[in-house]
Amino acid sequence: MAISVFSYSYLGVESYIVEVEVDLSNGLPVFNIVGMGDLAISESKERIRSCFKNIGVDFPIKRVLVNLSPANIKKKGSHFDLSICVGIVANLGMIGNIENLKKYLIIGEISLNGEVKSVKGVINATILAKENNFKGVIVPFENYNEARLIEGIDVIPVKSVVETLKILNEEIEIEDYVEKIKREISAVQKNEEIERNENFEEKLDFSDVKGQFLAKRAMEIAAAGGHNIFLIGDPGSGKSMLAKRLVTILPDMSNEEIIETTKIYSVSGLLSEENPIISKRPFRNPHHSSTQVSLVGGLSRVGEITLALNGVFFMDELAEFASKTLESLRQPLEDGKVTISRAAVSVVYPVKNITVAASNPTPSGYFSDDPLCIDSLREIKRYEKKFSGPFLDRMDLYVEMRRLKKEEIFSKEESESSEEIKKRVEKAREIQKKRFKTGLLNANMSKRQIAKYCKIDKDTQQIFENAIEKMKLSARMHDKILKVSRTIADLENSENIEMEHLLEALNYRKK
Repeated sequence: MAISVFSYSYLGVESYIVEVEVDLSNGLPVFNIVGMGDLAISESKERIRSCFKNIGVDFPIKRVLVNLSPANIKKKGSHFDLSICVGIVANLGMIGNIENLKKYLIIGEISLNGEVKSVKGVINATILAKENNFKGVIVPFENYNEARLIEGIDVIPVKSVVETLKILNEEIEIEDYVEKIKREISAVQKNEEIERNENFEEKLDFSDVKGQFLAKRAMEIAAAGGHNIFLIGDPGSGKSMLAKRLVTILPDMSNEEIIETTKIYSVSGLLSEENPIISKRPFRNPHHSSTQVSLVGGLSRVGEITLALNGVFFMDELAEFASKTLESLRQPLEDGKVTISRAAVSVVYPVKNITVAASNPTPSGYFSDDPLCIDSLREIKRYEKKFSGPFLDRMDLYVEMRRLKKEEIFSKEESESSEEIKKRVEKAREIQKKRFKTGLLNANMSKRQIAKYCKIDKDTQQIFENAIEKMKLSARMHDKILKVSRTIADLENSENIEMEHLLEALNYRKK
């Protein structure tokens, strides 16, 4: 009789239940795994055989057949090892109550000596188990911290196959066992915290950046409303410094954001023992030689723009990126998601971040009116073409940054700290939270919400109309300026968008 054990797999970042059916029958000794598994799944046969020998259990001299259902979807990963192993042991009559197998989602890679090793996507599997009313999940010890972020479901960490079998046979009191594990982990985390404090590293702060008050103000607006920003300026004017410090003025991540971001990093295999969860906002800074797939993702991997979820996506030296690569970012920046479609399958990755693009204005690095600029008009025009109109339309704020004057460089005046700016950002976001009753930010308002929350008086409307005509702004830019105006009003704690708010928003457009 075939015995079923439950595990999971994923397509993109979406997970689904996999029923691992294991059947032992008489015949020539053979071990087959069917159900469209990849090479890692096929190789699990050798890991399991060796594991049986090293834990003192004879591998059955029978026909062993494993089916991964649904069988019409391609599966990948080594996390099926533990569930397959448990299924074979159950067929040998070594698990007293087979019904216990229906209560748990079982995941983990096994080593040759029977230890259970960490795998990808554990938090995704835990959420899936909760949604499908499983009692709990059995996960590798190393993945326990990410799995226990999900409340309302039993998370049982195991270090070995033998421990797993004892738990399923109810030879171990689960509550006492889990409490013991928690104490072990707490002790380790306490030691790591002490070590981090001893090896203190200086934090990035906005006070490090001299001058550039307009750019700092634009960064504050971007942080408050979730707006994308384009910095263009001279070499050494502080573009990269500001971009790297943007995360320091963003509010701390909520539990929902931590779970959402950790899911992406877990399924991408980017979590570690040192960083089992993503509790700080990500900052992704891909090199300009990055390929299109590395930025937006593919069927088998998440792109950099998705890894920046709830954080900052920084593209330095924008002009050096391939034109095709930049154009591939237009739709994700507009729709808030990446859809990768192939003949038989389609995956969707979320895109929710603040995108910061930075570039020099000309090939030589300086503005065309600067005596240091040695480029011809033709070279400048060719260079500017790399920033297509549609791509710049996705940027809510446009800021020109000139190199600092000597008075600013040698100034001893202390600039405003990140902590002070962060407080204003948090207040503005709190206003948006009350307005939308969700985590929606001004940058993501719909047409209907713009009409409702971005009303302006007649005089302001007249100035806006003149600006649109003079600056040749698109309909998309019309909406973005209103969104930025709404954020500026929120920073000023103003219920309505006033004329000065709109004028400031217009100031952050390319002249």
